[in-house]
Amino acid sequence: MLELDLWFFAVAGPAVLFAGISKGGFGSGAAFAASSLLALVVDPGLALGVMLPLLMLIDVASLRPYWGKWHLPEAILMIAGALPGVALGAGLYHLASPDLLRLLIGAVSVGFVIWQISVSRGWLHIGARPMSDSAGLIAGLVTGFTSFISHAGGPPAAVFLLSRGLGKTGYQATSVLIFWAVNIAKFIPYAFLGMFTLETAQANLALAPFALAGTWLGVRAHRIVPERAFFALTYILLTITGCKLIWDGLT
Repeated sequence: MLELDLWFFAVAGPAVLFAGISKGGFGSGAAFAASSLLALVVDPGLALGVMLPLLMLIDVASLRPYWGKWHLPEAILMIAGALPGVALGAGLYHLASPDLLRLLIGAVSVGFVIWQISVSRGWLHIGARPMSDSAGLIAGLVTGFTSFISHAGGPPAAVFLLSRGLGKTGYQATSVLIFWAVNIAKFIPYAFLGMFTLETAQANLALAPFALAGTWLGVRAHRIVPERAFFALTYILLTITGCKLIWDGLT
């Protein structure tokens, strides 16, 4: 039962606002946390159903500010890999172990940040080579699968995109385009799995202003924050996201 009471809005409102800020200005790495927070006040499966239309609304609101600024080759690679990943997630939704998934994605996210810092500080004397196209397809597959299971596709997408050396706005715009396509692909399987109800629709209407406000704040923050600080914040968010996934998987 989903009750739109004060406790619901006290938790869900800030969660959706944060998702809008993250997706609107700083990639999608930390936006998944909104689903985890929503799970504090509603059934986890229902939380996924509540979040997807809101994430799609954020995607649409983010498209115009970043229109045409994306890196299409990276986006196409990721989307091409993500579509079968979504199909795999739909087929294995009731069989997959969410905890093992969280542990794996969390470890990759934190490990990538440690690797990037080690290279930039000279602790590792190796070339910081961009990931290959085939790695992009694999990252897309993982993105589609984890996004379907728990809206946690941001970290694997960030690992690939950050390795390709995209600029601040190129990285953000490419992330927006990728998840716009991925979330559309998730909608029909979610509907068949019964994740959308009259209650989730009512929650979507109530929370839509938080999603739009968060997107507006995120886009403006993106324009203000310098590129170096942007990527520093992105790595921080990726680390927090990875640690949160590891913690959730262990506990």
